[in-house]
Order: sequence, then structure tokens, then C-alpha cells
Amino acid sequence: MSDEFLHGVRVTEITETLRTLTVSSTSVIGLVATAEDADETTFPLNKPTLLTGITSAVIAKAGTKGTLARALDGILDITNTKVIVIRVAESEDDSQMKANVIGGVDENGNYTGLKAFLVAQALTGVKPRIFAIPKYDSQDVTAELLTVAKKLNGFVYASCYGCQTKEQAVTYRRQFSQRELMLIFGDFLSFNSTTKQTETDYAVVRAVAMRAYQDQVQGWHTAISNKELTGVTGVTNPLSFDINDAATDVNYLNEQGITCCINYNGYKFWGVRTCSTDKTFLYENQTRTAQVLKDTIAQSFDWAMDKNISVPLVKEIVEAINAKWRYWTAEGKLVGGKAFVKAEFNTAETLKDAKLLIGYDYCAAPLLEQLEFNQYVSDEYLVELADEITKVGS
Repeated sequence: MSDEFLHGVRVTEITETLRTLTVSSTSVIGLVATAEDADETTFPLNKPTLLTGITSAVIAKAGTKGTLARALDGILDITNTKVIVIRVAESEDDSQMKANVIGGVDENGNYTGLKAFLVAQALTGVKPRIFAIPKYDSQDVTAELLTVAKKLNGFVYASCYGCQTKEQAVTYRRQFSQRELMLIFGDFLSFNSTTKQTETDYAVVRAVAMRAYQDQVQGWHTAISNKELTGVTGVTNPLSFDINDAATDVNYLNEQGITCCINYNGYKFWGVRTCSTDKTFLYENQTRTAQVLKDTIAQSFDWAMDKNISVPLVKEIVEAINAKWRYWTAEGKLVGGKAFVKAEFNTAETLKDAKLLIGYDYCAAPLLEQLEFNQYVSDEYLVELADEITKVGS
């Protein structure tokens, strides 16, 4: 009640509806590509460019040289989604090309190369979440991309760069330990209508496209493995594979945490593991779940800042989290989860310092990586057969 005098009627509006949590789009692709003949207005060098959708007009402006047009076309084969494109200059010198892709900060304070992803949200209003750099994702480049992806709470799909054999791929895999990375051995093939030839179709492009598609249709709790890919006609590195045989090239690589490009009832990825050394985030969907939940919590409670700490405020925050967790559990994206307040972290001293700590737990939906059946030979059915035989002619 206000202390201000009023000889009349005062109506105060009070909102007591449950606040919902904000979930940002998880299917935004971050792509670094080359295209010397691209339209410079549409695709300026070293500047994050937001494509709200991929159209034939956009692909036409991507030119015919470099990796950009083919990458956009490859994504569109699978899904149409938002893409943050950073076009970098092409160079025949490997060291210079690597420097162009990695980038840094120029004399005017502008970020260049993949480092420009750090300012993509500020410039476009959209944050990239799944990253790929077709053709140029060397070990140095992938390491730098991972530092950026980690800051943006994103996920990287990268090739086993330069590896020709499965043994080389495993050695390469040992250079990484990040949960934000899935390594892919081999690439696909597809027809290039510009050159009129069948050429390499970089697998990392198909990976981010399938990841975006899965996010849009099924959810971020799924894997890109064993999903049929459209638009490809072959693989660059044929590997032995049998779904019920452990002694194959693909199974060997999968066990080492490397995803493969295969032709098994259609072209697809086979492999669900990240490069994480922490088994909590061994699988792609475990990392993605953790990232989405972290982002959701971080961006959903700005409304609570600078309010007075009170029991109703704490209840509102806790119930908002629990409501979203219940919803995701019903959808199958989580097995379960809840928010809670622990007394030892919220004492008179911490409250006096204007600090409140709320905890929450969750359980990611598990993937089925290995399915086993027991096959038994049984004679019990012969007894039934014998009984039926004795009835013949009686």
C-alpha cells in the first residue's frame, strides 16, 4: 500500500504468472570459408555475415571459387538454417592461409578470421553454436577454433586433417581432449555442377548441417550418427564395416573417439563420441545437453537481478527451472532434473553480501551405442512338435 494520499481509487497491477526460461536457437552454424569471386557486399572479408536462410540468390553471390558456395549448397541439401559466414582471403602459401583462417585483431581493432566469431552476436544479434571450417581445419586451426567455441558454448566438427590411414587418424585424435570437439575421418563425394566433376564434399559441412537439422526436428539431445545424408554419392576413404562385427576399421576408429563416413543403407556418419577425456561428456549429446542447459540458465534470469532477496523470489527462480526441466523430461530430452537451495551456500553472511546460490542437477538422455542380444538354442519346442506329430491320424 502506498503512503501517498489519494481521495479516490488506486489500482496496482501485480503479475504473478510463472516466468518461463529463454532458450536460444541451437541450430546456428558458424562457417569459415573462402570465395575470391564472392560478392563483397554480401560476403565482406573477415566480417561475420548472418544468413537468415540459404537461397539460390545467396549461393549465386557466393561465387564459384573456394569453399563457400559448395558449403552453402551442402548445408541446404540437408536443412535451411541460420548461418554466420566469415569469408577469409585465400592464399597458396600454407602458412599464410592458416594465418588468414585463424585471424586475430587488425590495426583498427577489428577481429579477423575465425576470431571474428567472438563478435558475431554483437554485430548480427545471433550467436553461432555449431562450427566447421571445410578444407582448412588443420590441427592449429582446430585448436584455435576450439578456444572460440568454448567461449561461445559451442561445438566443433573437424576433420582428421591430412590423415590417410586409420592409424594416422588415431594418432591425430590424441592431440585433442576437448568435449566440444567431434573428429571425423574421411569425406564424402558429390557432383559439382560448376566444374561438372565429382569432387570432395567436406564431411564437416554435412556434419554441421545434420546437427542443425537434428536440433530443429528432434532436438539437441540427439546424435548425428546413423542419420541418412542427402546430396552425396560416395566416400573418399572406404572403410571396412559390419554392424555385428567388432573387427572392422569403423569400429576401431569409433572406439578411439573418431566418427566415420560410411555407406550403410545410405551414406551417413557412424560414431557418437567426442574427444573428451572426461567420461561424463564422452558422447556428443552429453556435451550438447550441458551447453544448452548452461546457456538457458545464464540468459533467463536477468529479470531477477537487483531485486530484493526474498523467499518468493527464490521460489520463483526454482520453480521456473523445475518447470522447464519437467517439460524437457516429458519430451525425452532429459531423464530428469531439479533445482534446489542448499543452506550451507546461503548463509546470513552471503545474503548480506547480496549473493544467492541456487543449484540444479540433471541427467542427459543416454544414447544407445551398443545393443546386445543373447541367442539360445532350445529343444523345448521339439516336445510340442512331438505332441503334434502323435496326433496325426488319430
